[in-house]
Amino acid sequence: MVAAPPKAAPPHRWGFGVFFLSQLVFLLSSVFVVAPFGDTTEDPGLRPAVLLIGLIVPTVLSATVVVVATLVRGNGPRADLGLRWSWADVRTGLGLGAVGIVLTLGASRLWTNWVGEDQATSAVGSLLDDLRLPPVLAVLIFLHLLVLAPLCEELVFRGALWGAMDRLRWSRWSAFAVTTALFAVAHLEPARTPLLLIIGIPIGLARLFTGRLIAAVIAHQVNNLLPALGVLLLALGVIPT
Repeated sequence: MVAAPPKAAPPHRWGFGVFFLSQLVFLLSSVFVVAPFGDTTEDPGLRPAVLLIGLIVPTVLSATVVVVATLVRGNGPRADLGLRWSWADVRTGLGLGAVGIVLTLGASRLWTNWVGEDQATSAVGSLLDDLRLPPVLAVLIFLHLLVLAPLCEELVFRGALWGAMDRLRWSRWSAFAVTTALFAVAHLEPARTPLLLIIGIPIGLARLFTGRLIAAVIAHQVNNLLPALGVLLLALGVIPT
């Protein structure tokens, strides 16, 4: 007796609203999680902890919105977002991440020459101006930028946003273009938006080529390696501001 093939998961019942809700949660939490601490200039010792909270909490909350939506209105993140482990996807992510590093280094050099070093600095780098962190906090920020932030951002952009377009039968190339553009704009760094567009291309291609999210997460993490390392060295005072 031949076993019946497993049934395909039914279409999920969430759409663009999940993406916009996650962005709203990100923006509101960015304000309200640090507001209770007041002006940290009056207590410089509190500033590193507030910086860590302000970086991690909004990012995690926005991704949590997406995961909860897939559990409540869909089939879970594994089915709805393509969050399935595959060594082939890991290799694809590593390869495209390496390509992304080369593109980022070249584009960053050109962009810095064009706009100047002050305008080319990332938002996180600007927050660390004249700030030295204890080693534990510096390592936590490094791990956030390298591991956690890419995972959360991919859940939102190439997970929820891509999934919403896929549900409406948008083409994969349309989803790639829209997610790449909104990924760059949503960082709210107008001076670096063209650079972020270039950074997002290999990450989006990882999602496009595999149809799953793991490759995009890995590519994003590889691409963040050098910036995260730079922030770590900056926070520890190894390199000057």
